[in-house]
Amino acid sequence: MRQIFAGMPWWVKWVAVPLIAIVVFGGLIASVVGFVIGLLFKVLVFVVLVGGLIFVVRKFLSSSERSDW
Repeated sequence: MRQIFAGMPWWVKWVAVPLIAIVVFGGLIASVVGFVIGLLFKVLVFVVLVGGLIFVVRKFLSSSERSDW
């Protein structure tokens, strides 16, 4: 790979090739990043909902222990 770029100017290696890669694989990269961000958001929502459920159940159990039926 180094032999291919040996005679090329610096801007080909550091500007043109990455731009071509972004144009060719841009949709794939965007979809993978979108999937990861969506998955992290769903995990965050799951954690918040489970934490809220645990909080409500503990609050309910602690209040029911204090009152005599």
